[in-house]
Amino acid sequence: MKFFVDTADIADIKELADTGLLDGVTTNPSIIAKSGRDFMEVTREICGIVDGPVSAEVVALDHAGMMREAEVLRKIADNVCIKVPLTIDGLKTCKALTGEGTMVNVTLCFSANQALLAAKAGATFISPFIGRHDDNGFDGIDLISDIRLIYDNYAYETQILAASIRHGVHVLQCAKIGADVMTAPPAVIKGLFKHILTDKGIEGFMADWAKTGQSI
Repeated sequence: MKFFVDTADIADIKELADTGLLDGVTTNPSIIAKSGRDFMEVTREICGIVDGPVSAEVVALDHAGMMREAEVLRKIADNVCIKVPLTIDGLKTCKALTGEGTMVNVTLCFSANQALLAAKAGATFISPFIGRHDDNGFDGIDLISDIRLIYDNYAYETQILAASIRHGVHVLQCAKIGADVMTAPPAVIKGLFKHILTDKGIEGFMADWAKTGQSI
């Protein structure tokens, strides 16, 4: 499973990139707004930190507008992945861009039928929102499972990018189902390193080592 981080915070991205475990970055207008920085500037900086896909979202709602914005965004760096909403115009844009060799992340997916349409449009990634789906009375993990089944049935190459990840259990469940990618906030990814028995084990080893009076 590939690990993307869902943030525009440069310090967090650099910290996770230094672990060697980070495969890409996802952003959206809300995340960029929280950073308080210029959209183009922060996207360019992120693309210079990670080698993998960096999702940059269009804000136009019509096909022509999306294509104009995509033309600007994909000039930022070779690893920019254009993010479009799961609408008719979004999928029309997806089809056009992927036909030109540009990576496309189709976002705001809340049904397996929508994911099927995105795959048929040639999407590089489909982003089903697990947590937000749960918030509205549905089962986000079941959605991931349904999409995995459909994509495997027809050998679609579109990668399932599990989004709106709220905690480590979501990550585990997505990995068991076979999601290709997960994107989560920095705190969720950092939380995956933590386990009380690991902490206790280190504490015990350090105490025993101190008793030896030795150093390395």
